[in-house]
Amino acid sequence: MDGCVVWFTGLSGSGKTTTASELLGLLRGAGVRAELLDGDELRKTICKDLGFSREGRLENIRRVAFVAELLARNGVVALVSAITPYREMREHARSAIGRRYIEVYVECPLEECERRDAKGLYARARKNEIERFTGISDPYDVPESPDVVIRTQDFSAADNARTVLDFLRARGWLPAHVEGCV
Repeated sequence: MDGCVVWFTGLSGSGKTTTASELLGLLRGAGVRAELLDGDELRKTICKDLGFSREGRLENIRRVAFVAELLARNGVVALVSAITPYREMREHARSAIGRRYIEVYVECPLEECERRDAKGLYARARKNEIERFTGISDPYDVPESPDVVIRTQDFSAADNARTVLDFLRARGWLPAHVEGCV
C-alpha cells in the first residue's frame, strides 16, 4: 500500500493534534501503519534550532515535509499537525510531497482557540510577550482549497477523525480491509 500525508493546518488550539491523535488511534486499530508528526514535538527535536521568523517557519515546514514524504514513500500514513500559517508553506509541502499530500483545514474561530488555550499563549501574545504569534501578531492564511475541512467547534474529535477517515477511504488511500474494521 502507498502511504500518504494528512496535513492538519489551523490556528494554535484549533484541535489539530487532538483530531490527528484520534485518527491515529483509528488507523492503528485497523492495522494501518501510521505515525503522528506533531509540530510542537518537532520544534523540540529536529527543528529546535529554528526561530519563528518567516524564514525559520519556512525551514521548519521544509524539514517536516521531507520527513512526512519519506514516511509516506515507505507505506506509512503520516499525520502532520502543524499550524503552517502561510499559504506558501502549504504550497511547498504539497509540491514536495506530491500526490500523497492531503490538506485538512482545522477550522475554529480565534475566540474559541483562545478559550481553549491552557498554556496562556494567546494572553501572552496579546500582551506582546510573544512575538509573531499566529492569529494575533502574525497572519494565518486561511486555506483556499483544502481537501477536507473539519470544524472542531461544532463536532467532536472522534467525528472529525471519522470525516478524514471517510475521505481517505473514498480516495483509495486505505487498504480494503480497513472498510469493515473502523
